[in-house]
Amino acid sequence: MPRAQRNSTVGFRKSLTWTLAGLLAFSFAPNAFGGKKKKAQAVVPEGEAVANEPAIDIGKLVWPRPPDIARIRWLQQFRGERVAEPVQPVKKKQGWMDRLAGVKQVDEISTVPPHVLVEPYGVAADSKGRIYVADTYVGAIFIFNAESDKVEFIHNGKEVHFEQIIGLAIDEDDRLFVSDSHLRTVFVFDAAHRLVGSFGQESLERPSGIAMDTRNRFLYVADVVKDHIAVFDADSFKLLRTIGGPPAKVGDEDAGTFARPTNVAVDANGNVYVADTLNDRIQIFDADGNFISMFGRAGDGPGAFGRPKGLAVDRDGHIWVADTSMDRVQVFDREGRLAGFFGMHGTLPGQFILPTGIAIDKQNRVLVSEQFKGRVQVFRYITDVEAATEKSGREKNASMTSSPQSSPAGTELKP
Repeated sequence: MPRAQRNSTVGFRKSLTWTLAGLLAFSFAPNAFGGKKKKAQAVVPEGEAVANEPAIDIGKLVWPRPPDIARIRWLQQFRGERVAEPVQPVKKKQGWMDRLAGVKQVDEISTVPPHVLVEPYGVAADSKGRIYVADTYVGAIFIFNAESDKVEFIHNGKEVHFEQIIGLAIDEDDRLFVSDSHLRTVFVFDAAHRLVGSFGQESLERPSGIAMDTRNRFLYVADVVKDHIAVFDADSFKLLRTIGGPPAKVGDEDAGTFARPTNVAVDANGNVYVADTLNDRIQIFDADGNFISMFGRAGDGPGAFGRPKGLAVDRDGHIWVADTSMDRVQVFDREGRLAGFFGMHGTLPGQFILPTGIAIDKQNRVLVSEQFKGRVQVFRYITDVEAATEKSGREKNASMTSSPQSSPAGTELKP
């Protein structure tokens, strides 16, 4: 076994990056439902009957559960345009000929049905904090403003012709890259959402997830049919090289080979992470395409995968993986050791049904799309520095409030 692969399977043998006491308890915080506190901010899941879904105190939706220091916090969710308030039908003035002929008058409804997410996949965020979502069914890109109810669109048939959009990536100039699986194309839009180019038709077979390396000016495109990652120049759109490929023999799982790679991510150092979906593993390469390591195996236990797809890397180097079959998100350190996980099958905040896309923006917001539920959930990642500051504050408060007589001489005070 290669050394890199051996190191990536260490599992729980070493201390984890997050040192979470109660790793397996990454679930809903107790008392998050119901609650009698009037000041607690609560939410009822959109589109669900109020009688069937209790109000949820979103201030308590954190992972892991107290008393551990929270590392993930639920913020909000998006499903599309809000449903307008019911309006009274508008009576249209009837002409005298219609009245003479006995034509029955029909009241007109002037409201337009809202546009809602049906099968969202790719997610991304721009420098203004707007959240972009590619919907494979609707064939449009939803653009959400987290500070208001405003929703913008890049429409199919207006700005551009889409067929099956999958992946999204945004560079530092807010240029938007969109992969279309059926058209075998990557579209490029400027910051004003105007189409400025397209490429990939001659080299891509079925593009899926994409990722931008702003440091090296590379755009990575996962091709699920060719079983490789295509690397394009992000400015000239020229194909530079490919990473990986199919195995020499069906069923082989050699390092550097893929079986339906669906998504790709890039870290701050330019390293490339690939969701090798049918092999149920994550493979890591450097910016030159050289294999570094891999981790993962098929299964339903912690650290195992059942069709990993969405992939992202946070500012501390943790690797976030959306597991489509297991309806959860797992977080790993650089060595592929499990740091924590959250989510379960369901429709409430923090639960998932077919999570497929994941992205982390500069505000440390974690965006997770669900194809079956038709929504995007937004979480907040608590960084290592923030967690260390919180821990230090707790220890300081504990030392200030503890009485010297309550601890025998020579005994270390514990927070």
